[in-house]
Amino acid sequence: MRFAFYGRVSTEDQQDPTSSKQWQMARATSIIEPHGGTIVTEFFDIGQSRSLPWKRRPESLALLDAMKQPDRGFDAVVIGEPARAFYGAQFQNTFPLFVHYGVQLWVPDVGGYVDPASDGAEMMMAIYGTMSTQERRRVKIRVRSAMAEQAKIEGRFLGGRPPFGYQLADAGAHPNPGKAALGQRLHQLEPDPTSAPIVGRIFADYLSGRGIYSVAEGLTRDGIPSPSAHDPARNRHRDTRAWSKSAVRAILLNPRYCGREVWNRQRRDEVLLDVEDVAAGHQTKLRWNDSSDWIWSTDVKHEALVTSEDSPPCRRRWPSMLTGIRPRSHGPVGGATPLAASSCAERAAGGCKVTGTTTSPTTAAGSPLSTRWQTRSTTR
Repeated sequence: MRFAFYGRVSTEDQQDPTSSKQWQMARATSIIEPHGGTIVTEFFDIGQSRSLPWKRRPESLALLDAMKQPDRGFDAVVIGEPARAFYGAQFQNTFPLFVHYGVQLWVPDVGGYVDPASDGAEMMMAIYGTMSTQERRRVKIRVRSAMAEQAKIEGRFLGGRPPFGYQLADAGAHPNPGKAALGQRLHQLEPDPTSAPIVGRIFADYLSGRGIYSVAEGLTRDGIPSPSAHDPARNRHRDTRAWSKSAVRAILLNPRYCGREVWNRQRRDEVLLDVEDVAAGHQTKLRWNDSSDWIWSTDVKHEALVTSEDSPPCRRRWPSMLTGIRPRSHGPVGGATPLAASSCAERAAGGCKVTGTTTSPTTAAGSPLSTRWQTRSTTR
């Protein structure tokens, strides 16, 4: 009997793809060899979450397409680890296709062939789908708990691209022996000699009373590269040197310029791809957490680009974030030196409307930003 092998591994499984495929293949081979079976083709998804339905994983989709072909070249499919292949109700949604196309399914955990006429085999596979769901939840809880403590106690840089104004520096070998053996190392933030002074200028301009649109126009007018132009890999879909208001706002809202690591500013929510078709699965949406949920490092962990009279500097309303913050000098930028500017505490606390380079008081009802901006800023 000719078999197609299917397996899967993703970053959430915390395993090396090569070794993961080897042990899944070994389990699959051990169940079919006594019956004279051989694996003639392989389908292995790498970096695909188990929560994705089969039709949304590249390799499992290719397997389903191959099953439709009369000359597919295999008679059955063997899976080494059912909990990695089927998540939730995926078995119930996928197995009817095997039956329809006359392709057998073999799984070591049920003793080999999954008989469509056997209620026990189907029930067992449904249980593995539930176990897969529970395992994924446990993994997410463990990983998030560990990352929260690493950010708070160790102030560890937990990955991702560095904020504009910083670059990554080597911080030694990874403390996890397994990751260290693979050559992975820790990193920390250090000021980028080219872009760090630009951050200082942005804070200095804003604290002097200029609005974000005026700050952005000034940077563009002086020929200073925007974050996308400075680091083309940051936003590959953008190719412009012009500064946008959103880029300036993102820099002013980033608490890591005060020298502390901050984690959990965003979260990944899974929402239904199609509310009319639950079997289509979920898609991941990045959403901002409330600032009260942010995890701050206990100590200052990297060189600050701005200094603050109080820590942490962030508040729920955007202007209040800048209360007591003063830019540090990192050299001249665009003909200007970003020396410490006057505090904007009065402007933030007193409810001032910032337009261009002027400030004018407003009533308590007339907030510094529109209601929409205030709502967005509370989660950044």
